Amino acid sequence: MSLLEQTVGELLEQQAEAHPDHEAFVYPEQGLRKTYAEFNDMTDIVAKGFMALGIEKGEHVAIWSDNKPEWLQSQFASGKMGGVLVTVNTNYRAQELEYLLKQSDASTLILAEDFKGTSYIDILKEICPELETSEKGDLQSDRLPFLKNVVVLSDKSYRGCYSWQDVLDMAMTVTDDELKERKQSLHHRDVINMQYTSGTTGFPKGVMLSHYNIVNNGNQVADCMRLTEEDRLCIPVPFFHCFGCVLGTMAAVSKGTTMVILEQFDPKKVLQAVKEENCTALHGVPTMFIAELNHPEYEDLKPTTLRTGIMAGSTCPMEVMKSVIEDMGAEEITIAYGQTESSPVITQTKADDPIDLRVSSVGRAHPNVEVKIIEPATGEEVETGVPGELCTRGYLVMEGYYKNEEATMTAIDPDGWLHTGDIAVMDENGYIEITGRIKDMIIRGGENVYPREIEEFLYQHPDILDVQVVGVPDEKYGEEIMAWIIPKEGKQLNESDIRDFSEGKISKHKIPRYISFTDEYPMTASGKIQKFRLREHALEMMNLKS
Repeated sequence: MSLLEQTVGELLEQQAEAHPDHEAFVYPEQGLRKTYAEFNDMTDIVAKGFMALGIEKGEHVAIWSDNKPEWLQSQFASGKMGGVLVTVNTNYRAQELEYLLKQSDASTLILAEDFKGTSYIDILKEICPELETSEKGDLQSDRLPFLKNVVVLSDKSYRGCYSWQDVLDMAMTVTDDELKERKQSLHHRDVINMQYTSGTTGFPKGVMLSHYNIVNNGNQVADCMRLTEEDRLCIPVPFFHCFGCVLGTMAAVSKGTTMVILEQFDPKKVLQAVKEENCTALHGVPTMFIAELNHPEYEDLKPTTLRTGIMAGSTCPMEVMKSVIEDMGAEEITIAYGQTESSPVITQTKADDPIDLRVSSVGRAHPNVEVKIIEPATGEEVETGVPGELCTRGYLVMEGYYKNEEATMTAIDPDGWLHTGDIAVMDENGYIEITGRIKDMIIRGGENVYPREIEEFLYQHPDILDVQVVGVPDEKYGEEIMAWIIPKEGKQLNESDIRDFSEGKISKHKIPRYISFTDEYPMTASGKIQKFRLREHALEMMNLKS
């Protein structure tokens, strides 16, 4: 299968030509609908507006917002005029925002007024008090010397800031020929997107992705789902994450699929959107699907049109996957695995893979992608069926971490292999199972214990909604096993229930020594469970006891 040599902008233009009157996106909560022709025209205007702001090719444009229409327009407009879109985690606060804006050298920040009750404007003023005395487009900030333009997604006027309407009005000052010239100066290998990794250890790193990376990854993701222009894909996952802006928007646009977009995740709104818009595909991390399946109004809002979608972002529990296939009707739902550094998908199950492979594996490597499993200590490739670190090579590997050559060289070896840090096992047919992070692996008394195996076992308990297993320090064994369990609503569980359930079914040394019950897990904004925080909570509890 040949790879596409297109820019993000060219991809949208191609679909606007092929399917001009087909719906490109729908925002059910706003009653907003646009065809591919309208979407394409709209992004031309935004691209001109960005040029009128003085944004040059290769300059960094940060966007800090939930899944608003302006986010979607900015993604494809920057893809037409060559600004590098820097995606900002919606959960960020002052210190994190300052770090990202400074590290990324962003010259422009596009932001929502607020998010879930937090004022983004106030946070920005905290790190950039000069806004109050600055003219639009001429910000002079001590802490953020690169930042010149601030654009607020609001009708309200803010001192020193442009409104979105200002950007659209300024577009009139840029000619069609100027935009055309800019488009022609772009190359599919240019960096067009920068995403900051969650930073579960150390400071987040800016992953530089090219048009080539994300156009092809989105296209191959769509192929695995068998997406066509007839499909309607519901996207409730955040755009700032690869799941939203590659597996979601890029995959949909690569096939002329209609995007049904939610600004923020809400299980009831997702179910309503799927039902009212006749969605055939739905994306989500496991916790989202769990919330939908367990919603009190699920039976009334139960999907009847779903065919496919993607469950990804963290380990997909077998029982949840079965419910999505059997109960939600998404018989061709796929599992995708990857990371931001691989733009993001490395392996994926296919729509026609047997159910057992779709619940037990993360599929096989995409076309044009190489995968190998190595022994981390030696770098030697391991035999089939032996766990080791998964490495990948091909078009999908990032261009590197921005201004961090040392980290880039640690992640990508001299032969071009990206080292994922994930422990995986490959079978004789190339199907891969992810058994954990190298950092998450528990070494108990010299034995390697993989949290995933224990989690999958405990999911079978009828009263357990969710479970996460972590390692905690132990004087005798080096590490011991701890399970954090969320019981199903209305169910009471205690430690002996879990131990009795486990006795005789899994090895004695795999039965969790410590069991704690909770209502929720610490999460990243993209829905990944932060196991390192669970470990920290465990240590605090153990210190209190000792």
